[in-house]
Amino acid sequence: MQPFFVNLPLRYIANDRWYLNRFLERRLAPELGIDTIIMSEVEESWHREIAAQLKSAGLPCSIHLPFFDLQPGSIDDFILDATRRRLESVQKIARIYEPVHLVGHAGFTFLYAELYEKWLSRACATWAGFMDNWPGHPPLFLENVFEKSPGPLTDLLEGLSGHAAGMCFDTGHWHSFSGGHASGTLQHWVQQLRGSIRHLHLHDNEGISDQHLGLGLGSFPWEELFTALSQCALHPSITLEPHTPEDLDQSLGFMEKHPEWFF
Repeated sequence: MQPFFVNLPLRYIANDRWYLNRFLERRLAPELGIDTIIMSEVEESWHREIAAQLKSAGLPCSIHLPFFDLQPGSIDDFILDATRRRLESVQKIARIYEPVHLVGHAGFTFLYAELYEKWLSRACATWAGFMDNWPGHPPLFLENVFEKSPGPLTDLLEGLSGHAAGMCFDTGHWHSFSGGHASGTLQHWVQQLRGSIRHLHLHDNEGISDQHLGLGLGSFPWEELFTALSQCALHPSITLEPHTPEDLDQSLGFMEKHPEWFF
């Protein structure tokens, strides 16, 4: 299950180079988060400098696309247009980093339930257009956030079957936002998405909120996840998503304790 990445918002680096230096020292491949804040606050030359340091160190990276306020399947034409323009504008920056893959939020919520087909059509068009505008783009992995079932994700990815798109299964989001802690539907999700899961976002919580704890510090059923993946012959790459240095150390230690799952 290699390679693995660790989340690192680019605005963290802009605020304090300690974050970049720490990744370089520890040989950690970053999943670089690009958001609207960093896009408005730094010049293209800054991105080229950071990308050059990572390349010089021999560290691959992935890119997490912007998601603040964006709705890829919005039924509001103004919001949909703004979302598509933002996603189009990020491509110039993302290309600088030569990412291994891209991660984006699928964007389905219960608000679209009564207009599902319209949401699905628009979301498919948004992501297809994004990929069509980037010839030779790296794989795009769409991530679950608030979806209560895997249905919208499987439908969206089926609609993108002619493109290099797959699923990023986020453990913390499933456990909290999707009600996985209470429903115990993990095997169902993996079975339904088995043809699409290419990447994992790994973090833990107690099933109530999106705490981004180190692996093993919450109640996520890790053994059940990796058993289900193994049964489906799935070997996705991973990104650790801790929000503190302590949670990163916990996650790295957890991986070392369970080499059969990670290495």
